[in-house]
Amino acid sequence: MKLATQSGRISKSKPNPSHKRVKTSQKKRWSKAECEALYGFKRWGSGYFSADKDGFACVHPQGNELSIRVADVIKEANEKGLKAPLVIRFQDILRHRVERLNKAFQASIQEAEYSAGYHGVFPIKVNQLREVIEEIQEAGKDFQYGLEAGSKPELTIAMAMHEENDRLLICNGYKDDEYIRFALLGTKIGKQIVIVAEQISEIEQIIRLSKEIDVHPIIGFRAKLSAKGEGKWALSAGDNAKFGLTTIEMIEGCRMLEDAGLKDALTLLHFHIGSQVPNILTIKNAVTEASRFYCQLVKMGFPMGYLDVGGGLAIDYDGSRSNYESSTNYSLEEYARDLVFNIQEICVASEVECPNIVSESGRAIVAPHSILVTQVFDSISKRDSLQKIRKEDIENQVVHDLYEILNGKQRYGNLERYHDAVQKKDEAFSLFNLGYLDLKGRAQAEALFWQICTKIDKNIGEGYRPEDLLELKSMLADQYVCNFSVFQSLIDHWALDQLFPVTPLTRLNQRPTVDAILVDITCDSDGKVSKFIDLEDEKQYLPLHPLRKNEPYYLGFYMVGAYQDIMGDMHNLFGRVNEVHVFLEDDEEDGFYIEDTIQGNRVKDVLESVQYRADSLCHLMKKHIDKATKEDRVKPREGVRFMEMYENLMQKKTYLEVAQHPKKRIPKSNK
Repeated sequence: MKLATQSGRISKSKPNPSHKRVKTSQKKRWSKAECEALYGFKRWGSGYFSADKDGFACVHPQGNELSIRVADVIKEANEKGLKAPLVIRFQDILRHRVERLNKAFQASIQEAEYSAGYHGVFPIKVNQLREVIEEIQEAGKDFQYGLEAGSKPELTIAMAMHEENDRLLICNGYKDDEYIRFALLGTKIGKQIVIVAEQISEIEQIIRLSKEIDVHPIIGFRAKLSAKGEGKWALSAGDNAKFGLTTIEMIEGCRMLEDAGLKDALTLLHFHIGSQVPNILTIKNAVTEASRFYCQLVKMGFPMGYLDVGGGLAIDYDGSRSNYESSTNYSLEEYARDLVFNIQEICVASEVECPNIVSESGRAIVAPHSILVTQVFDSISKRDSLQKIRKEDIENQVVHDLYEILNGKQRYGNLERYHDAVQKKDEAFSLFNLGYLDLKGRAQAEALFWQICTKIDKNIGEGYRPEDLLELKSMLADQYVCNFSVFQSLIDHWALDQLFPVTPLTRLNQRPTVDAILVDITCDSDGKVSKFIDLEDEKQYLPLHPLRKNEPYYLGFYMVGAYQDIMGDMHNLFGRVNEVHVFLEDDEEDGFYIEDTIQGNRVKDVLESVQYRADSLCHLMKKHIDKATKEDRVKPREGVRFMEMYENLMQKKTYLEVAQHPKKRIPKSNK
């Protein structure tokens, strides 16, 4: 049990009344340090994100003082006709991530006097978008940074986008003859394409097809390690892993290559223990085991030369620097040092020449570069429906009991009053279901219960909360309605409970006074974000600001560049959102320019993706309108306008056309 407040801080003793005036004065102020502490910019931001003194969220694409206000990008995007929901890609971050990874390995190799090099590849499954691959390839020119493909469509991308032939192109995933034949033809035109055998049958295929095409293949074996994975993708490794050769299969594969005269074709050993591995000890154990495999293959007479450690390099989404699935207890630089040291230690002890190290880090490269922007356009609050209940209007005893808990003499503590209120609320609902309480009485019971909870929550403040009262904050939290789809743009949050940092993009110099969860515009109850990062735990709500009339309120979901673009689905047919690609530029007044824009899906686009043709639907709709006109249900001109509206809707964006101000709620009557 966490003996702390909802923010994870240890509860403080009751304040001295003599300091009450000072406390009140302090509460009105909201410092930059308090903002950064609440939203965690410095903890999870890796130097890329911050809040400035004027309350704007900023991006530092090179991890230094050069910054871009996200609000400025939104404004320029709006001027180009692209409104939220909007993905903003900061292309300079991609370059910085590629450089940082390669330089970390270079420094570690130099420091350890390691006898081989580093040849990283980017797994394009993490983000196949052309602009992303182009930027990564350009940034990797000086580092021989290659690509990895896991399917035939990905291989078609990789083969064309792969530039200098001294860069590796790794082929993973299950393979048929067509996949292998295509990869072998790439080898024939001079590319360094390594075909990694995932199962014993693929070795036979590679041998047969290489003879058919008359090309000498470059082959890798994927080892099925006994080392266990960790985090959400722990089952990627171990005895029951989906991919890889067992020790027995590896021995058989070696025999097959020898018999085929292809002993010199085996040049790479590959392993993978899962994405987002939070614990460096898990990585060390796997590297140690894989290095032993590598050394044994060399001693068996195979040339080898490359040890591919796969992916797994984690991103610290919550800033806790812990062994937790949304965090990591190591840095990128520590990762590089530990790989170099452990591989070197095993090879030196085995008297085997050290291999070139290959890694397939994808999440660590692309996750930080993009932000999903959504606009809050409405709020749902339990407090909006809490009319004042007059004692003389109460007709049922259970409702009267709730009234006394709220307004009577406070003889008991917060916890006991809460338990009493829950009991009476449940009793009221049971009476309603049995027909002994009318609708008015049930409404009174609901209103009184939430007023009791609000009063108890206010009484506790930031003090210690018993376990049963820890949920009060989330129970009372408002729902902020956001113009986006969790299923399209944050699929990992829905499917895997992945945490993403979320902050307001403006007003960060003002104290947030509303606890909120975020709900999307889909018609699914799972379309919400109700888990947020916190230093010591997860929070069930996010502190935000009250909505203001005539002032848009934007939220940013950070580090969504890995998988979210590719894996989002078409729930409710909302489709892809608008997108802008941003570069730093010293000559521009606001320090950036938008190089490219990509329009989000129109209604017509998503309909065609599920085999509907817009013109066919319009034809069918016209038949319905013509029939209604003949039956005098609508006037002819009204029918024409309806048809024009239907045709125009096909060209509209799928997401809501949100006004530049939130809806204003109508106050409830107290009568």
